[in-house]
Amino acid sequence: MTKTSNRFSSEVRARAVRMVLEHEADHASQWAAICSIAPKIGCTAETLRKWVRREERDNGQRPGPTSDQLARLKQLEKENRELRQANEILRKASAFFAQAELDRPTRK
Repeated sequence: MTKTSNRFSSEVRARAVRMVLEHEADHASQWAAICSIAPKIGCTAETLRKWVRREERDNGQRPGPTSDQLARLKQLEKENRELRQANEILRKASAFFAQAELDRPTRK
């Protein structure tokens, strides 16, 4: 998984999204508003479109998982991965000690 740079602050993102939503009526479509505002912010139109879609999902205007739900899902997936690793370590340790018990000479 690659990490993208966080070039724009959350304030700039929020302002850009707000500008699109406020000026959408001045343009033929939302995409036209995005294409008009993106160069002023210094980002690509596709980046701004993604910000607008995320805001719409977070506000319930568009179906899909919200930012909070995505963050929670990511946290749960990380926790799941860590638990699987811990289980694998315990399984190997158990097998190692079981084998060591079998190899130990018996007492009479």
